[in-house]
Amino acid sequence: MNRKAVVMLSGGLDSTLALKMMMEQGIEVLAVSFVSPFCTCTPKKAGCSSMAVKVARENEVPIEVISKGMEYMRIVENPRFGVGKGINPCIDCRIFMLRKVRERLDEWGAGFVVTGEVVGQRPMSQHMRAMKLIEKESGLQGILLRPLSAHLLPPTEPERLGIVDRERLLAIQGRSRQPQFQLAETLGVDDYLCPAGGCLLTDPIIAARLRDLFDHNPDYTMTEVRLVRMGRHFRINESLKVIVGRNHQENMVLERVTLPGTTRFFLDDDLPGPTALTFGPLGDDDRREVARMVVRFAKKVQLPIRVVCDQNAERSFIEVSDSIPEERLDSYRLQPRGKHKGQPPAPKESTGSS
Repeated sequence: MNRKAVVMLSGGLDSTLALKMMMEQGIEVLAVSFVSPFCTCTPKKAGCSSMAVKVARENEVPIEVISKGMEYMRIVENPRFGVGKGINPCIDCRIFMLRKVRERLDEWGAGFVVTGEVVGQRPMSQHMRAMKLIEKESGLQGILLRPLSAHLLPPTEPERLGIVDRERLLAIQGRSRQPQFQLAETLGVDDYLCPAGGCLLTDPIIAARLRDLFDHNPDYTMTEVRLVRMGRHFRINESLKVIVGRNHQENMVLERVTLPGTTRFFLDDDLPGPTALTFGPLGDDDRREVARMVVRFAKKVQLPIRVVCDQNAERSFIEVSDSIPEERLDSYRLQPRGKHKGQPPAPKESTGSS
């Protein structure tokens, strides 16, 4: 076994510490970062992998960024090992990423894999039984090193061979972050914007939107997956869904979507207001209902007002004299199971991974 390792680098604190610990032992490392639309840790105006790339560059470590893509979405849709409080298949997710890395170890010339996992830190995927299952199912038995909790786990092959000095590894466990903060100070790590990481799949509203997508459109695209993060989501009937933008940034995104079967609605005469994007066939009553939604979320409009219906660059106009009643609007709103009201706050800009 050689002294090169692949480090699963999210850019969060734990994976950064794992990377630094390997470098302190003179291990040659390649960082790998997986990205998806559901990351929740990144600076403003940065992509999902930004922190991982930043950490890799600061440490002069090569990095490969891998998009999880549609193969991963099919796992989210039908996980083998269940989900957490939302629609988050944490165990399946770890297995998926580690298998992808296992498939390319020879290509990368690496002998083992390193992660920042900590025993007992996450309730679904980082308890002892789950960590053993993940190691087995990923095909990395004996070569998956978790340096932050190594003394709580059996020695791995690189430890037994003396490639990694086990005595310099740790026994961190539980959900407290204090041991990691202390280690970060020791290793000179002082730029970690998102110590604990996160995933939008744990959000009950995101979960509701994804379940609706899976239930109503088995041929969904990654564009539709990304749209679950933004806007207000409504289902008028089994074949018609509506997304209404919450701010200028979201309106701009909705205006650029060109999927078949979509139609845009917005106020006439360039008046400020939301863009609504519909998915599915529209009857005359449906068009009027969506137009009333647009008026409901517009600010300071004088009624009556015209709403533009833009379908395949063909425009028609709908005269609207009143907005949709709140009770009717709520009856369309996609809700978490057991909930009746509420929408997540508008994202500041974009989010990322940890």
